[in-house]
Amino acid sequence: MVEKKEAKEKEVGKISHYYSHLGVGVVELSGTLKKGDKIHIKGATSDFTQNVVSMQIEHDKVEEAKKGQSIGMKVKDHVREHDAVFLVK
Repeated sequence: MVEKKEAKEKEVGKISHYYSHLGVGVVELSGTLKKGDKIHIKGATSDFTQNVVSMQIEHDKVEEAKKGQSIGMKVKDHVREHDAVFLVK
């Protein structure tokens, strides 16, 4: 029998806005997030995982963002305000 290792998740922010024409979600961070991190976005109708491909603060690309910052991030699916963003370890 193969034991399945469960991924651990830590909430790192919430979606505050979604720009559907750009496929970009705005995340208000409560933790640190880096380019390349695997995230899980979950809400009433959202539930998907993806890697952080690009992040921007005030239209400037960043590699890392910290608690208290607001970032724009390309998302692969529709997200909604108050959806939770989890870092998958």
